[in-house]
Amino acid sequence: MLDKNKLSQEKLDQIITAARLMKTGGVVAFPTETVYGLGADVTNAAAVRKVYEIKQRPTNHPLIVHIGDIAFLKYWTQAIPEPAWTLANHFWPGPLTLILKRSQHIPNYITGGQDTVGIRIPAHSVALALLHALGPDRAIAAPSANLFGKISPTSATHVRAALDKKIDMILDGGACTIGLESTIVGFNRGTVSVLRPGGISVSAIESVLGKTAILCQNKKPATRVSGSLPAHYAPTTPLKLYPTEVIFQTARILSTRNLRSVVITWSDIDLSELNDSNIHHARLPKNPVSYGKHLYATLHQYDHASLDCIIMETPPELPSWLAITDRLQRASFSHISTTI
Repeated sequence: MLDKNKLSQEKLDQIITAARLMKTGGVVAFPTETVYGLGADVTNAAAVRKVYEIKQRPTNHPLIVHIGDIAFLKYWTQAIPEPAWTLANHFWPGPLTLILKRSQHIPNYITGGQDTVGIRIPAHSVALALLHALGPDRAIAAPSANLFGKISPTSATHVRAALDKKIDMILDGGACTIGLESTIVGFNRGTVSVLRPGGISVSAIESVLGKTAILCQNKKPATRVSGSLPAHYAPTTPLKLYPTEVIFQTARILSTRNLRSVVITWSDIDLSELNDSNIHHARLPKNPVSYGKHLYATLHQYDHASLDCIIMETPPELPSWLAITDRLQRASFSHISTTI
């Protein structure tokens, strides 16, 4: 599972330093294939409390636990249903979080008092090396390495801009290869539920299981999970979604008020008549996987560009765009009533 030959000696030394910090109560930002995590030793209550404080995260909002090997799953959880084993064996390491009944080794402060825990194995050589350096009797509790509710970080630069000097170390592992958070899956009396769409599609989960998974989108799940609040993943600059046919008309109206905006599209919309210094344009890929990889980096870029509004083209209503639509709806939620 872990190929240390892919890591330089300098990086391995940094990982050892990070593990030592975490073992003594430090908080370390580290890369995964999804987004950068803000990690603390699961067994250290003071360190986990620092994670909540640094992020300004409500303490009843549970953290995802990261482990280094599927062999450790029985140590951290119990009463694991067969579909969970099937998904873990197929998708781990990878962007899949399983909600399982926690064992005695998972404290209340990790789960917000719930009897379940979200757990996954990240598919990133630096994250896996860090987990192995910590040892089998430890795991990493890690939300995204940003302020609560803000745009998730997909590079060490994003983490540094938001949390530098507040944390003990940032492990730089380059840009995240997926760029969207993990898919969260829960289990209840034989039912499999997707509690948050993410890096693994619902159809892929159903294909592996050979059964339908219930999608809990736009519903409040019975189990509290990461990223499930209506407002989340949001830039400070107001973000709004508009259909293709009105997106530039909206930007022009803003321009007449001397408001500066960026229009972020995915389609082949005609820009030949666009000539307005108040309107910037960025195009993300048509492919949803590539779009997801670059989404947060693009939002970070324009959130620091002194603009009045970020205008996003509504994604296609296709299953493959489900996770992206989820993130954009939550990112725009707090700005729905904003007059622009």
